[in-house]
Amino acid sequence: MRRSVYHEAVRIDLNCDMGESFGAYTIGNDVAVMPSITSANIACGVHAGDPSVLRRTIRLAMANDVAIGAHPGFPDLVGFGRREMNATPAEVEDLVLYQVGAVAGVAAAEGARLQHVKPHGALYNLAVRDAATSAAIARAVAAADRSLILFGLAGSEMLEAGRAAGLRVAAEAFADRAYEPDGSLASRRKTGTVIDDPDRVVARVLRMVTDGTVEATDGSTVAIAAETVCVHGDTQGAEQLAAKIRAGLEQAGVALRPVGAE
Repeated sequence: MRRSVYHEAVRIDLNCDMGESFGAYTIGNDVAVMPSITSANIACGVHAGDPSVLRRTIRLAMANDVAIGAHPGFPDLVGFGRREMNATPAEVEDLVLYQVGAVAGVAAAEGARLQHVKPHGALYNLAVRDAATSAAIARAVAAADRSLILFGLAGSEMLEAGRAAGLRVAAEAFADRAYEPDGSLASRRKTGTVIDDPDRVVARVLRMVTDGTVEATDGSTVAIAAETVCVHGDTQGAEQLAAKIRAGLEQAGVALRPVGAE
């Protein structure tokens, strides 16, 4: 295995989408997952979550020394924010600003502050390929707080837009999602593109962090340079996946820290 670009710093952030339960409906096992991660992307009550879940999740993150981020998405509870909406850039900007403000406000009430913003689902995927959407998201984040870190897919439009807006950005890789040869995420609608085998997931993450590559759906090798790795809270067995990923990284000598930690 070739020497990693990360081997100098030997650190990575492990993030997870959290707080996605709604009223009587429970999605994910946040209590079990939280101790294994370093950054939490907390639903803002639009694609998932509600005010009580939001506050509870912020408190849970604080109790586990996990950095807090806002996870804004399209207003689509039924589709869990995974269906693309025909929104103008101005509407996207307002929608993201509104959601970031909600999480920041509750965090401030609890004596905490936001570290980052990571768009959710269809909004994230649209921003990966659409410069206007990426720019709208970046403007909203900058308007809310220029110290926030914008998470985006490694090599995507979102990172470029964030830099152009004067934001710090963090390139993201995905532990439990398959990649296309061009470095984009394979659609969830394709069979086998959400990976829930713990050993396979751990091997993929170790390769991403120590080798800077991932195997694509066609067997080719894709270069991937990431500062943060995502495991989805609603993936089957997410608590076991997160714990195994953390253990595997630590055994490999990689330190896990929030991306905003010095």
